[in-house]
Amino acid sequence: QVQLVESGGGLVQAGGSLSLSCAASGRSFSSYAMGWFRQAPGKEREFVAGVSRDGSIAVYADSVKGRFTISRDIAKNTVYLQMNSLKPEDTAVYCCAADRDPAWSFIVRRTPGAYDYWGQGTQVTVSS
Repeated sequence: QVQLVESGGGLVQAGGSLSLSCAASGRSFSSYAMGWFRQAPGKEREFVAGVSRDGSIAVYADSVKGRFTISRDIAKNTVYLQMNSLKPEDTAVYCCAADRDPAWSFIVRRTPGAYDYWGQGTQVTVSS
């Protein structure tokens, strides 16, 4: 079992930056690919970024490519999402998730249904 706790959300002006963290409990954290997803009011949950179990592969949604950076610190059991050049359309609840399927640990999946463990999320609000 893995528990995920996000932090770092808040209110920022357009063009600003925020750094999100996702702290994981459990010894198997280093075996899982990890992802960040977001959900805005009235919209479906969407993939933002993901990283392979060893951090060697990072994948991004087109909407955030070049602005967001995902990374992980295995020793600290933590995944990060650095968000720069934020836009009002980035406003959403951001959640991290863990994909425990070992067959996919080096391939980052984009569909929410592929992930087994979820955090409760942290609100990010970008004002114009």
